[in-house]
Amino acid sequence: MLTFLQLGFLYFPDDKTEYIPVVIELIVFIIICLLVFKWIKSKSAKDALKTKEIEDRIMKARREEMEKQSTQN
Repeated sequence: MLTFLQLGFLYFPDDKTEYIPVVIELIVFIIICLLVFKWIKSKSAKDALKTKEIEDRIMKARREEMEKQSTQN
């Protein structure tokens, strides 16, 4: 347990060129995350629009049904 607390698991290389692949990988990963986020956001907007259209159709059908019932009474 004490070796873990001494931060022996961290590795800081003397040759800083070893950071280059890591930074490139991080940038690629961030770009992929941003693209996925934008895709989810646009898909959510499309789904919300479809849901609104379905809701409008259902409400219109209910109104027509209520009007039919009120004219029959």
